[in-house]
Amino acid sequence: MINFDKITDIFCTVDEFCIEFEKFTQPFLLGNPPKKKPKMSNAEVITIMILFQLSGFRTFKHFYIYYVQKHMQNEFPQTVSYNRFTELMQSNLMALTMFSKTCALGSCTGISFVDSTPIKVCGNKRIKRNKVFKDIATTGKSTMGWFHGFKLHIVINDKGEILSFCVTQANVDDREPLKNENFLKQIFGKLFGDKGYISEKLQQLLFVDGIQLITHIRNNMKNSLMTMSDKILLRKRSIIETVNDELKNICQIEHSRHRSVGNFMTNLIAGIIAYHFLPKKPSLRYETLKTNQLALFY
Repeated sequence: MINFDKITDIFCTVDEFCIEFEKFTQPFLLGNPPKKKPKMSNAEVITIMILFQLSGFRTFKHFYIYYVQKHMQNEFPQTVSYNRFTELMQSNLMALTMFSKTCALGSCTGISFVDSTPIKVCGNKRIKRNKVFKDIATTGKSTMGWFHGFKLHIVINDKGEILSFCVTQANVDDREPLKNENFLKQIFGKLFGDKGYISEKLQQLLFVDGIQLITHIRNNMKNSLMTMSDKILLRKRSIIETVNDELKNICQIEHSRHRSVGNFMTNLIAGIIAYHFLPKKPSLRYETLKTNQLALFY
C-alpha cells in the first residue's frame, strides 16, 4: 500500500518543477500550442510514473487500471485511458529527465563511489529475436556473465544518494563515462571504484579536476601506498552494490517487457527518481569505520 502522505509530497515537488519547466521551455516550442490541453497535467502523469516504481506492482498496466483508476480517484479524479496515458508518458520524457537531473540528485560530500550495472532488455536466448532494441542495444559482459542491453553508470556519496548517472551500450568500457566532464561535474574529493576502473591516464586526468580515483590493484601489479582510511572506505565500496540492487528490485528499473525505446527510458529514469524518494537509503556509519580503523591499527 502506498503512503498517501508520500503521494502529496511527491506531487507538490513535481508540480513546482513542472510550472518552472513550462515557463522555461514555452519560448522555444515550435508551432502553435494545442487548442485542448490533456485532462491530466504533466505533474499528475510524472507522479503516477514515480508511484508505480514504488508500488510493488510488476506491470504498469495492472497498476494503472486496477489501482490508480479504482482506488486513487480522490487523488487523480480525471484519469485517461491506459493507451492515452502511455502516450503522455513518452511526451513527458524530457521533463522527467530534467527533473531527475535537477531535483532527484544528492550533493557531493568528498567521498564518492562509482560503479556500473547491466540493464538487460531480454534473455540471452532471445537476443536474435529481439526487435524493439534492434541496432540499439548491444551485447556485453559483466561479472555475472554475458548480457544484452545497456549499462547504467552511477556515482553515489557516503549517504547512498545518487550524484550522477548515465546510460551507455553494454559493450562500452566502464571507464569511458569518467572521461566525460559532465558526468563528474559536481564530484570532488575521493572517488572509489573496483578493478575495472584501473587506469593510470584516467587517474591523472581526474586528479587535474580535483578528483582522486582510488581502486584495488590486480594480482600482477605492485603495491601502492594507501592511507588506512582509504583502505577502509575501499572495503565499504559494496554500498554501491546495495544501491544497484535496490534500483533493480525495489524501483524496478530492469525488466524485459518494453515495447519501445521511449518506454525503456521513461521506466529507467522514473525508477532513479523513485529511489530518491525512498525513506531509507544504504549509508556508511562512521562509528563502524572508526572501530574498523582501530582494529586494523592494532
